[in-house]
Amino acid sequence: MKVLYLLNFAGKAGTERYVETLVKYLSADGLVQPYFAYNEGGLLVERLEAMGVPCRRVEMRSRFDKQAARELAALCQEWDIDLIHCHYLREHYTALLAKKYNKKIRVVYTNHFVLANDFITRLSNRMMDKRQDQMIAVCNKGKEQLIANGWSGDRIQVIFNAVDLDAWAGGRADSTLRAELGLDEDRFVMLCASRFAEDKGHKYLIDSVKRLTERTDRPFTLVLAGDGPLLEPTKAQVAELGLEDCVKFIGFRKDMKNLYKGSDLYVNSSQHEALSFLIIEAMAAGLPVIATDMGGNSDIVNDEAGCGLLVEYDNPDSMAGAMKRFLEEPEFLARCRENARKTIEDKFEIHKMCRATYGVYEKALHD
Repeated sequence: MKVLYLLNFAGKAGTERYVETLVKYLSADGLVQPYFAYNEGGLLVERLEAMGVPCRRVEMRSRFDKQAARELAALCQEWDIDLIHCHYLREHYTALLAKKYNKKIRVVYTNHFVLANDFITRLSNRMMDKRQDQMIAVCNKGKEQLIANGWSGDRIQVIFNAVDLDAWAGGRADSTLRAELGLDEDRFVMLCASRFAEDKGHKYLIDSVKRLTERTDRPFTLVLAGDGPLLEPTKAQVAELGLEDCVKFIGFRKDMKNLYKGSDLYVNSSQHEALSFLIIEAMAAGLPVIATDMGGNSDIVNDEAGCGLLVEYDNPDSMAGAMKRFLEEPEFLARCRENARKTIEDKFEIHKMCRATYGVYEKALHD
């Protein structure tokens, strides 16, 4: 099956990781011959080209860009594409419009957010829904939101994001993080690797750390990896609160396994999440998790899984209380660590995800 993966911006976030994962595993299994088209280039283009995937730029100026739709249809004809898999509304609409110019192609859309659309977008979604073949939501709340946004529920499948357990195997000795930061082996290390943006909650996360310093004598360090527009304001907040000794900034990193293996706990403070790759990667590496009770986080962290704690978004007391429990209850920490990898094996394993996604492709082609 020839699949064209279509993405407006080919950068370095979770959606790009999703596309790269599908390309890698579906092509390795001989199920898919992948192609890639994008509007704005970035790290994903480099990675896919290194894998031998044909890549082409298609300028997509807006959701209803008919010229882009014609160019996309012609590209699909040139490459003899069977199916387009897209990920955001701009390229989704472009792909649906392209069906007018190339009757062969089918469209699968994966929704990576749990966000309500405005009234005008809901209307246009209902209008475009008749062209849609199949949709994927990466969490249960994501499916509910897609329906609320105007799409037909009978064409939406829930398929959780997933990771390869083997890729994240290893132990503390494999990490250089503590040596890099001059941290002792007995120091408790928490990691957050979210981009520094408004919806990632860094401001209240830092406030939570301040509360934690007032509630425990146990030494700890919060490591913040990543970049983004709010990096400098976050650094200023840390300095203002006098937290330089326990909050460390390490910039954007590609060595995520190294970071996970050098940490004791992963922390997610986001306002919006569908199903975070960072959370499930951290769990696959053996880390328990604190996550905000937003979006699809409760599909991962819950009482049944026993792999961590959910906290209230923008509530420093809730976050600080959860951190304190992991800091001061080693048996609880060990139990959550053990359950983390088991949860990934049971619900978020890469081969299960890829088989389910390929099943959606087949359904789109043959229904």
